[in-house]
Amino acid sequence: MRRLRTALLHLVPVTGAVAANRRLIEAGVRSAAARGADYVLTPELAVCGYEFDAAIGTAWIEPQPDAWMSRFCELVRALGVTVFLSHPERDPATGRLHNSVFAIGPDGRIAGRHRKIHVLTGAEGWSTGGGDIAPVECDGLAVGLLVCADAFPPAPARALKARGARLLISAAAWGPGLHEPNGEWEARSLDTGLPLIVCNRGGRDRTLDFTGAESIVAIAGRRVLSARPDRSAVLTCDWDRGGLTLLSAEWDASEITS
Repeated sequence: MRRLRTALLHLVPVTGAVAANRRLIEAGVRSAAARGADYVLTPELAVCGYEFDAAIGTAWIEPQPDAWMSRFCELVRALGVTVFLSHPERDPATGRLHNSVFAIGPDGRIAGRHRKIHVLTGAEGWSTGGGDIAPVECDGLAVGLLVCADAFPPAPARALKARGARLLISAAAWGPGLHEPNGEWEARSLDTGLPLIVCNRGGRDRTLDFTGAESIVAIAGRRVLSARPDRSAVLTCDWDRGGLTLLSAEWDASEITS
């Protein structure tokens, strides 16, 4: 049996504090690697906070990899992990901005990306929805990537399954309250027959409160692991890579100290 250890960085980013949030992500990746992680996941827009646009605008968003992501890729290579990094990007051809997740392999190369399809109005008005959807090959495993609301309708997850995905990963900023998750993650795991790992975030943004937001694992329509740390934390669990059977009965959780 070959083990796959996944580490979720359930972070508490500060809105608009890009440099500090990037340091937090780096610290989280180092901590996850020290715990033997193979895959490291980040929440949606962890580098800038969900409502960053009103605080710092969008001029800082560049085509990727920018200078920081290039250095981050070197860190990933040095640690020998695979990182699913949520980071906004500017399309060099069109100038359009996208809410994206990048899959960075243990060789430090960007193996692929997913641009959020179901962009919400208001706080996400800065971004353009993506159109392409296909799994990314990550160390021999076809991984389907989603960003938060992409898991709300069934079509994106089903399309990923049809194109060969064996595991679904979602970067999320989906808090409790009036529009809290209401079975969507469980439904996507049931629709597709694939495990779904959701890396969520905590803390407060400018007007939104993510306190109590859950990072979860859903399998066959059931939420089998769930955690809602109130501070930035690494949540690890183990899988049998071959059959993608969850081996852990609970998270191994540790606080991130930067």
